[in-house]
Amino acid sequence: MTRPRTVFLDVDGTLIDHTQHLRPSVLEAVQGARSAGHLLYVCTGRSRVEIPQAISDIGFDGVISAGGGFIEHGDRLVAAHTMSATEAQDVIDFFEQHSVEYTLQAFESTYPSQGLLPRLMPFFESFEMDPARGDRLVEAMTYRGPAPLDGIAKATFFGTDPRTFATVRDGLGSRFHVITGTIPYLGEAGGEASLGGIHKGAAIEELLATLGLDLADSIAIGDSSNDLEMLQVAGVGIAMGNADAAVKAVADEVTTRVDDDGVWNAFRRHGLV
Repeated sequence: MTRPRTVFLDVDGTLIDHTQHLRPSVLEAVQGARSAGHLLYVCTGRSRVEIPQAISDIGFDGVISAGGGFIEHGDRLVAAHTMSATEAQDVIDFFEQHSVEYTLQAFESTYPSQGLLPRLMPFFESFEMDPARGDRLVEAMTYRGPAPLDGIAKATFFGTDPRTFATVRDGLGSRFHVITGTIPYLGEAGGEASLGGIHKGAAIEELLATLGLDLADSIAIGDSSNDLEMLQVAGVGIAMGNADAAVKAVADEVTTRVDDDGVWNAFRRHGLV
């Protein structure tokens, strides 16, 4: 066995593909590595409640969610980096002024904007997905009234104009961490906005410092723009074979694609299983 490692795994495009399919090799890799004494954490841009049950059921040592907004170890919430009520209102006002639909992410819930579901339905209808997943997406993106302004860690935004990301970046980027490329079918029409300095890489550093673990013994695996910082800070940053070119460029190595047992092959290469 290698020395104990701490491993951080993105969800979409890493643990599951973009149709939500989970390969059996992922289950075998994660459970095998934990049995061997390694610590494994989900590290996702999703809010906690948006993580698929199939992922939660695998069993992990903790979760970093909302792109670093919330950090959990076991059953303990280690840190919550949320916007002030004023900051959350400023984000909402900006989106509404520019006709950008959005979802606000809190720890235990998400809050979609009023026009989100009508805007995204044409995208969903163009995909082949099982009816149960379609029903869950509709439920998650149905407007349920104004969002509370406390406890919001991140906003995910959705536009129809390819210039949407640039608009949000230029309007909010001096105060917030604004990225794009995390929702493949939206391209530059979507992205994420969180507090400045809050991202997956910062969350990994904070968690390991809290646990007294060495950053050099960490491994991070991801595929998208919100994985850039975590691949850069980890002792070994691994890009999936299906990752964006920019992600591969900052990674220490590249494994196979999500549909070609990328996580399993990375674990085997590093002696985790």
